[in-house]
Amino acid sequence: MTAKISYDDVEVGTELPAQSFPVTRATLVRYAGASGDFNPIHWNEKFAVEVGLPDVIAHGMFTMAEAIRVVTDWTGDPGAVVEYGVRFTRPVVVPNDDKGAVIEVAAKVGAKLDDGRVRVDLVATSEGQKVLGMSRAVVQLA
Repeated sequence: MTAKISYDDVEVGTELPAQSFPVTRATLVRYAGASGDFNPIHWNEKFAVEVGLPDVIAHGMFTMAEAIRVVTDWTGDPGAVVEYGVRFTRPVVVPNDDKGAVIEVAAKVGAKLDDGRVRVDLVATSEGQKVLGMSRAVVQLA
């Protein structure tokens, strides 16, 4: 696969389509099974509160993975992402109700680099709070 987006068709400031990702306790259980991360802060409310958290929280790597989907959906090729890094700034708190939480992700091209690559800057929030800082991906475009 190759990216569907041409380097020549983007400029610094080009906005990627924003997306919202719902997260429920069931989502966290499925992710725990797939990742092998069964830390009780991700599924046991009593334990999470006892260790000082407000409630069960989403896995950091899950949050990171949901955020990069904005980029991979835009390029049409997950392999186009050649670098990706974030700083975890706040947890995504997932209440035990019918709604759960929502991770809102916006992104834009922050820089055009050499060799057909761009840096994409992402902003991920939940409940109006930034949950990932310095979230950046380097993407190889067509």
